Amino acid sequence: MPLSPDSAKTAAAEMLSWRLDDQERLDRIHLYLRGKQPHPSLPSGAPDQLTRLAKMSRVNMMKIVVSATAQALYVDGFRQRLASEDAPVWTQWQDNRMDRGQIAVHRAALTYGHAYALVLRGAEQDAVIKCFSPRSMTALYGDDPDWPQLALRAEPSADKWLYRLYDEEAVYFLEGSTDASSKESTLEHISTDEHGMGITPVVRFLNEEDLDHDNEGEIEGLFDLQDQVDATTLGLLVAQHFAAFRQRYVIGWTAESEAQLVKASAARLWTFQDGADEVKVGEFSQTELGDYLKSREESLKELASISQTPVHELIGSLVNLSAEALVAAEAGQRRKIVERQTGFGESWGMVMQLAAEATGDAIDIGAAVRWRDTESRALAATVDALGKMATMLGIPPEELWDRVPNVTQDDINRWKAKVAEGGPIAKLADQLAKAQSSGSGDIAA
Repeated sequence: MPLSPDSAKTAAAEMLSWRLDDQERLDRIHLYLRGKQPHPSLPSGAPDQLTRLAKMSRVNMMKIVVSATAQALYVDGFRQRLASEDAPVWTQWQDNRMDRGQIAVHRAALTYGHAYALVLRGAEQDAVIKCFSPRSMTALYGDDPDWPQLALRAEPSADKWLYRLYDEEAVYFLEGSTDASSKESTLEHISTDEHGMGITPVVRFLNEEDLDHDNEGEIEGLFDLQDQVDATTLGLLVAQHFAAFRQRYVIGWTAESEAQLVKASAARLWTFQDGADEVKVGEFSQTELGDYLKSREESLKELASISQTPVHELIGSLVNLSAEALVAAEAGQRRKIVERQTGFGESWGMVMQLAAEATGDAIDIGAAVRWRDTESRALAATVDALGKMATMLGIPPEELWDRVPNVTQDDINRWKAKVAEGGPIAKLADQLAKAQSSGSGDIAA
C-alpha cells in the first residue's frame, strides 16, 4: 500500500534533512569543478591590483581530471548472452536520447562520487529515463545495496521547491517553502501516483565501489593540490607583474615633474649636474620565473599521479612520444577506466532491466552493455590485427566488426545488409572463407 500523506511528508522531511547536511560539501565540489574555488588568501588591506591577480590565479585542473575519464566512457549497445545484435530494449535507450544523457551521468558520478538514474513507465508502453546528480536527488539504502528504499528528488519552481518522493509503490508529490536551505522548511502533500514498477525505480552510479561506503569522487581528494597550484600561480603572477624586469633607482635626485620622470625613464643616457657623491644610480635584477614554473609543474605531476590522469594532459607536454611510450603514459588511466566501466556497466544493466520492466520486454540476466573502444591506437594496426584474427584464427569476419574503433551497431547492421545483398563486403567475406579453408592468409587483390 502507498504511504499516507502524513507518512510521505515525514519521510520526505527526514530525507530533506539528510540532503541539506550534505549540500555544503556538494556545493564546494561543484565550485572546484567550475574553477570557482576560493582564490588564494591575501593579507588584509591588500591593494586592488593584487586582488585582481589573485582572482586570475585560479587554474581549473579539476575539470580536466574529470573529463579525461568521462570522455573515455561511452555505452554503444546492450546485448544478451551469445547475441550478435542489441536487445530489443535498446530502443528505449535511443528513444530517451541516452547517447547524450549518459555523459551527464558519468560526469556527475566522477565529480561527486555518485549519481542517479530514474526509470518510470511512459504514456505509451515505453520507458522514461531521467538522470540526476546528488545535488538534486538523495536516496536511502537498507540491506539491499542495489535498490533504495526511498529516493527524494528536489526541483526549484518559482518561489517554491517541488519534491518527488519515490518508494516501491508510488511517487509522492510534495511542495516546500521558499527557503530550501532551511531545515524548518514546511512540506505539503499535493498528490500520489502509483508507478507500478514493483521496486523503487532509482539506480545509483558509484565512482568507486567501497565496502565502507566512502564513495568519493575524483575531485574531493584533490582540493589541497588544486589550492597549491593556485597559490604557486599567484606567486608567479605577482613576480611576473612586479619583479620580472630590471628596475632602476636614483638616489639624490628627484624629477621635478612627471614629464621629466618619463623622459628620464626612456633615455638611453642619464646625466646629472650634481657630483657622484650626491647622486647614485643603480638597478635591481629581475626575479627569475623558472622556479615558479618548475614548482607548479611538480604539483601538476603529483596531481596526475594521484588522480591517474596522464601527465601530458595536465601540463601539455607531448613531444615525440612513440606508440609504446604513449601506451605506458596512459596505462594508469586505462586501468581506472576499466574499473569505472565495470561499475557503471552494472548500473546501466539495472537501468535497462527497469526499462524492460516498463515495456514488458524480456532480457537475459547475463545481458551487458557494450563500451566503445576509445584507447589510442593506430587504425591500420587495429585492422591488421583483426584481419590476422580472421585468417589465422578462423574467427568469422562479421564477429570482428564491432571491434573496429568507433563502429556503431547501425554500421554493423548496414554491413550485414550489404552482405545479404551480395555486395563487395560479401565478396570479401567469401575470399576470407576460402583463405581460411585453404589454410593460407592470402586474399586476392
